[in-house]
Amino acid sequence: MSEFPDYLDTDYTDGEGETPDDYPTLEDKIEKAIEVTRQGLEQYENPAVMWTGGKDSTLTLYFIKEVAEQFDLETPPAVFIDHYQHFDAIHDFVDHWAEEWDLDVIYAKNEDVGAYVDAHGLEPGDDIPVSELSEHNQHHVRNILEYEDDDFPFLLDTYVGNHLLKTVALNDALEEYDIDGVISGVRWDEQEARADETFFSPRHDPDIYPPHDRIQPILQFAEPDVWDAFWNYVVPDTVADFPDEGYVPQGADDLPNDLTQADIPVSPKYFAGFRSLGSEVSTEKSDEEPAWLQDMANTTERAGRAQDKEDLMERLRDLGYM
Repeated sequence: MSEFPDYLDTDYTDGEGETPDDYPTLEDKIEKAIEVTRQGLEQYENPAVMWTGGKDSTLTLYFIKEVAEQFDLETPPAVFIDHYQHFDAIHDFVDHWAEEWDLDVIYAKNEDVGAYVDAHGLEPGDDIPVSELSEHNQHHVRNILEYEDDDFPFLLDTYVGNHLLKTVALNDALEEYDIDGVISGVRWDEQEARADETFFSPRHDPDIYPPHDRIQPILQFAEPDVWDAFWNYVVPDTVADFPDEGYVPQGADDLPNDLTQADIPVSPKYFAGFRSLGSEVSTEKSDEEPAWLQDMANTTERAGRAQDKEDLMERLRDLGYM
C-alpha cells in the first residue's frame, strides 16, 4: 500500500454539510448509493465490505451485489468482526446468507484475547490482565488508548474492549488482506459522531491504522428509509416468492406465500423487537414489535445499546472504529 492513495481520484468532500433531507426521496437516496458504490468498486484495488448482519450493512451489501452485477464488477469479500459476544442468531444469519449469496467472508477476530478467554473460561465482564496480552495488544492498550489500569473487563461495549475486540481485529484484517477501501453502512442520522462523515472518508495515518478509505454509500438514508428499501427492493429482489410490489409484514407469522423468517434477508433479531444490534450481553430489544413498525420518529434507534460506549463514540472513531 506504499502508493496509497495516489492511484485514486476521490472527492473526499462529497457529502460535506449534507443531511438525509438533501436526498428527499427513496429513489434519490438509492441513486446516490449506486453512484458511491460503483466508484468504490471501480477505483479501489482491494475493497471489502463490512458486514455485521445488521440492516445497514446488509443494505450496503445489497447495493454492492446489484452494482457488481450491473456493471460487470467483482464482488468484494465481506469482513465480519467476530468479537466473541455476538448473539448466536447473528452468526447463523451471516453464515446462511453468505452461502446463499456466494460471498467470501473474512472472519476477523482478536485471537490473542480470544485465546486467553478460552484458556481461562472467562465470561463477559470478567477481568483480563493487560500483562497477559501480546505485545501488539499491549501497545494498543498502553500507547494508543493510554489505559493505565492493570486489568480490563472482557466486555465489548467498553473503551478497551471495543477497541481490542473490534477495531484492532479490523485493522489487523486490513493489513493482512491489503484492503484499501472499506465499504461500510454507517448513516448520518444513526449517531452524532457520524453526522459529519462524507461518502469517501480518508483514514491515512499509519500510526493508528493501515492506510485506507471508508466508502459509505448509505450515509443519506434515515432509519425509516432503510426499512423502506428492504421491503420494496432488497427482499423482493432477493426472495423469489416475495411480492414484487413490496409487502410490509407485521411479524414473522405474517410473511406471504408460505415464506418463513429464514427465507428473508432480515436478521431475526429485528423481527424480535431489536432496533440496533450490538453484543449479546449489552443490547436489549426496544419494543415487542418488529423494528420497522416501531416509533422511529420519537424514539432513539440505539437506545438499546450500552450507553458507555455510545458516549465514547467520537474517541473510538478517531482510533478506527466504524
